[in-house]
Amino acid sequence: MNTMGLVDLLTLVCALGCGLISGVLFAFSTSVMRALEGLPPVQGMAAMQSIIAVILNPWFMTPFFGTALMCLLAVLASLRRTPDASSTYTLIGAALYVIGTIGVTRLCNEPRNQALAAVSPSNENAADLWARYLSSWTVWNHVRTAAAFGAAVPFTLAFRVRP
Repeated sequence: MNTMGLVDLLTLVCALGCGLISGVLFAFSTSVMRALEGLPPVQGMAAMQSIIAVILNPWFMTPFFGTALMCLLAVLASLRRTPDASSTYTLIGAALYVIGTIGVTRLCNEPRNQALAAVSPSNENAADLWARYLSSWTVWNHVRTAAAFGAAVPFTLAFRVRP
């Protein structure tokens, strides 16, 4: 019988966390942003400003950043073992999530969120800002979504081929 050790548990948590976050980000790209785009700019912008403020809560932030932490711990734990396919998959998954999801969030989505939050929806330039925000934020959100989902795959493989 193959028992589950700490590295195996971390790998499983990473696979599940990456999958969960990819689902949340996917829902934003395919539903939320499209719905906001269909609203008049003042309403869409105000709604997104509200979403940005509300999403910064423990129910989202814990799995979002907690998964990154688990990815780093899984890499450290797997490096302590003899290199194998599982540790390679773990490294790939962690890189995809930490760089492609957390890194893109920090470098691309957060600055756009901050710029949007700083402008009143009734500002004369708000409609132009909103149009640019919708397209660029959503493109980067697609990247985050693909990275998180892409990270779930090697973590799943790492769990499947564990020694």
